[in-house]
Order: sequence, then C-alpha cells, then structure tokens
Amino acid sequence: MSATEERPTALRPTRQRVAITDALRSAADFQSAQDIHDNLRRAGDKVGLATVYRTLQAMAESGEVDVRHNPAGEATYRRCSEAHHHHLVCRSCGRTVEITGSAVERWAHAIADEHGFTDVTHTVELVGLCADCAAAAARE
Repeated sequence: MSATEERPTALRPTRQRVAITDALRSAADFQSAQDIHDNLRRAGDKVGLATVYRTLQAMAESGEVDVRHNPAGEATYRRCSEAHHHHLVCRSCGRTVEITGSAVERWAHAIADEHGFTDVTHTVELVGLCADCAAAAARE
C-alpha cells in the first residue's frame, strides 16, 4: 500500500472472519493459513481450511493483513499497523519488526516521477539476523 493510499472498506464481519481476525490479533508474528486453521480448530472454532485461505486472501486484498512469504515460499499473514510501513525480518527465527523509511518513500516517488509513473505502490522487506539469532550463531 502506498503512503497516500487509504485502506479499502472493511470486509463484512462474518463469524469466520471474526474468528480469523481474533486469531491474527493474538499472534505475535506472521502465520501460515494452516497455522491459523490449526489454532482455530484447537480453540473449538469450526472454520474450514478453504475458508481460512479465502478469508486471508480477501483480508490481504483489502489491506487488513500484511502478507509475506517465508523462506519456503509459503504465504504468511499478520495484522499490522494501519500506517504505511515495511518489514525487517530475521532470516533465522522469522521475528518481524515494522519499520518506516522516509528515504525509501522519497526514492520510490523520485523513481516513479523520473519514469512518468503515477499511482505507484511498493513493498520493502529487509532481511537479516536479529540480535538473539546473531548471538546464537556467534556462540556456535
């Protein structure tokens, strides 16, 4: 989502969407659809896996959740802040931190202007090692 884009209107709050939203709200990090489905099932919520996938896709399209792909290429989801942001991701444990980057925003707009593009969106994901994983790697 671009810095000037507004989030689309929220989706209809079905029972399944509410359950999935609650599951995402309680999660600290990005989760796969299968993880969310497993958590819902353990909590006693009867939501089918196909419904979880469809709901997450709709929530991603509406801007309600962020999507990133883990190293295996699997889509993972997390409710993030509503403000435009990017992610700093640990390549070892997957810990994710939301970051803002005014330099990135200026660069994206300058490149778009230079090439005559408008209505440009972008996604930036920085990948490295978090302090805990870097310390563990140094001990090995």
